Amino acid sequence: MANDLSTTTWTGGIEHWTRRGVPPTGTGSNTDVKLFLWNKKAAAGTRGKGTILFVHGSSMASQPTFDLYVPGRPHSSAMEWFAAQGYDTWCMDNEGYGRSDKKRPINCDISNGADDIAAGSEYILGKTGAANLLVYGISSGALKAALFAERHPERVARLALDAYVWTGEGSPTLEQRKKRLDEFRRINRRPMDRAFVHSIFNRDHPGTADEATINAFADAILSLDDSVPTGTYVDMCSRLPLNDPAKITVPTLVLRGEYDGIAGFDDLLEFFRRLPNADKQFTVMAGISHASFQQKNYLTVYHVLEAFFSQPEPVYRA
Repeated sequence: MANDLSTTTWTGGIEHWTRRGVPPTGTGSNTDVKLFLWNKKAAAGTRGKGTILFVHGSSMASQPTFDLYVPGRPHSSAMEWFAAQGYDTWCMDNEGYGRSDKKRPINCDISNGADDIAAGSEYILGKTGAANLLVYGISSGALKAALFAERHPERVARLALDAYVWTGEGSPTLEQRKKRLDEFRRINRRPMDRAFVHSIFNRDHPGTADEATINAFADAILSLDDSVPTGTYVDMCSRLPLNDPAKITVPTLVLRGEYDGIAGFDDLLEFFRRLPNADKQFTVMAGISHASFQQKNYLTVYHVLEAFFSQPEPVYRA
């Protein structure tokens, strides 16, 4: 499994590690999973606006997604941009990805990822003293984040779900992916290569991301992984819905790229309608397909997300 950082270097942050207990193995012994976290603190002199936890998707670890440096692309790192606005920013590699443990023979599904977030959030809250977190998840990371919010609403101040899918209805990407479901069920990990990374940007609406960014994204992903778990794909192709909107009681933002082939529009609207907290927003992001932070219009995503995270709490509620 790839772990060559020679061509991709992450700087300006602090490495952290935590462990998550897992059920006994077949031999009856206890074990645990080591999880990698990456932190970029709020810029000096900025007012503390809160603590963000970014949750990655199915095909890449956290640093390539949220701390990507591309020459000539201003504010390319979402973590650095939000840190400059006054946020303490964190991301974490789920089990099976990046620098986190890959030792267990499992496919690392959505529920397992939500367990990782629970362990990571406990560590972050203990380390920082924050009361709760601002949580952003993208694609399968949005499903993990939503499931975490169902299980631990007290730890979530605000929840942002990007490229989210609820039932899967109206998703051409999932219809194509289901054709390989039997294959994904047979293996715990699927190969990852440069061609696949490019396919993420070409499958919905070519042209929404520039080649330099796609290539830098591919370099960063492949420096950490040459394969990734299949569990999120199996879940999204065969087990939706995985979230109950009635149980997501925290303020929630649903973001959808204009051209995203994962997130069916009507599917998301029905999910949004059922969210019980009136402090909720639904935003369509023009000119964006699936991997929003790597799109040409990435600054739109930052703006929408920061506005939601910094929104004052309602003074009056009926």
